[in-house]
Amino acid sequence: MSVGQVFAPEWTVYDDPISGVPVKQLTNYKGHSHHFYFTNPGWYAGGTKLLFGSDRENRANLFSIDLASGEITQLTDLEPVAPPYETEFIFSCVNPLRDEAYFWYNGQMMAIDLQSYESRPLWTVPKGFLHNIMNVTADGKFVCTGIYEDLSHKFKVDLLHGYVGFREYMIANPLSQIMRVATDGSGAKVAWGENAWIGHVNTSPTQPHLLTFCHEGPWHEVDNRIWGLNIDSGEAWQIRPRTHAGERVGHEYWYADGVNLGYHGASADGSHKLFGRIRYDNSDLLEVNFPHETGHIHSNDHNLIVGDAGRVVRLWQWNGADFDGPRVLCEHRSSMHVQKLHVHPRFNAAGTHVLFTSDRSGYGNLYLVEMPNFEALPEL
Repeated sequence: MSVGQVFAPEWTVYDDPISGVPVKQLTNYKGHSHHFYFTNPGWYAGGTKLLFGSDRENRANLFSIDLASGEITQLTDLEPVAPPYETEFIFSCVNPLRDEAYFWYNGQMMAIDLQSYESRPLWTVPKGFLHNIMNVTADGKFVCTGIYEDLSHKFKVDLLHGYVGFREYMIANPLSQIMRVATDGSGAKVAWGENAWIGHVNTSPTQPHLLTFCHEGPWHEVDNRIWGLNIDSGEAWQIRPRTHAGERVGHEYWYADGVNLGYHGASADGSHKLFGRIRYDNSDLLEVNFPHETGHIHSNDHNLIVGDAGRVVRLWQWNGADFDGPRVLCEHRSSMHVQKLHVHPRFNAAGTHVLFTSDRSGYGNLYLVEMPNFEALPEL
């Protein structure tokens, strides 16, 4: 296998046994394939192609699938790297303004031209730090990411395979920094730093100066989950502060407008569950009762939400006062045993399709479902 090699389509289509909706399985290989994290869209070339990570021939590489023909192209040819810098593409992202993507390899942030497949290093993580998810600013000029102290010498850590060391990391309050790395290769600067475990750096899709990040750890134990940051001024602020001890909110994500955020949560005793929408400046809060199992959730706006709790991909639709549903889009039956096998359903930009990952076949693969009429779907 080599860079630029093209493989025949692997896709198949089947009717879901619960909803009857046609489901397209995009990949079929005896090794795990997965899309990017649900906050990071992997579509490019005007939405006609999709990036994914795949473990083929005992190594992880970046691939692209043509959504019209099904042909798969290999984009990288990387030697395996030992933990803690093992190659994982779930943290990767795409430049919103040009066909370029970014991924981690052996502690380096790499840029890859999606036309020529040429890669170049942008920045190297400082010694003693680990990297996390990355995202590109709306103007395409910067890749933003969080890094944090490597504490694996103090306690056992395996965050991608069972969250081992998750709570210990929160308690340790490692030095964390949010980096702003220029996509033209001109350098990097620290946009924010503190002694708290930072994760989920997520740039606004429309406002180049805005991003959110979280204080990572069990949602009910962190001081505040969701934070906003102005990367030009360095100002940070809390978004949707906790209203009572033990309350938890999370899985925050930007709406397509780049101004509003969605999230879900629950009271301390779990008796009240909620879905919320809030502006980045902590204003215009709207929360509704949401007594459902959600899993990871995503939406482009407030009208239609997709989630992955249990064994099915489920949908909710806004009716003007609260949400109807859930309705079953399809089964996923994923084990969700490790991070890259999490279902992480998300809509494409047009809202016409839902993408998710599942190992229902025994191996992780990508699945794409065209959105049917909500009312035609069976109730859960």
